[in-house]
Amino acid sequence: MVILYDRFNLPEDVFEIIYATEQQIIVAKELVNFIISNGGEITKTQMSLIATQLHDGKYECIMSKGKFKGKKVKLSYNKRQFYDRILTPMKSMGMIDYDLYKKTYRLSTKLSNDLMKIGIMWKERLRKMGFNF
Repeated sequence: MVILYDRFNLPEDVFEIIYATEQQIIVAKELVNFIISNGGEITKTQMSLIATQLHDGKYECIMSKGKFKGKKVKLSYNKRQFYDRILTPMKSMGMIDYDLYKKTYRLSTKLSNDLMKIGIMWKERLRKMGFNF
């Protein structure tokens, strides 16, 4: 996944950098909240349950911002798009890990580690090209 950002206009919320639409941001935040509320790790069955609830429009949450702030709403999001546009990017960027043996999803800090590694790679490249800080 490609992340384009303007370092002079960074939003306060990381989800706004990663996801293109408000609906994707809301669903991604709810997924993370769901995982946190389950101790930072959920089973494959629990992931399927949240995806099905979203698909059926039965997933309820309290909105944290926008015109429905503080109100309980039912979210609707296509199951296939949930896996393709929400979960898969989170897995590929290292925000969520999937344990193939335990069949569980857990929150991860690999994104942060990778971004630091990319910054170091940039500094090393500049150094090799003759620019010293």
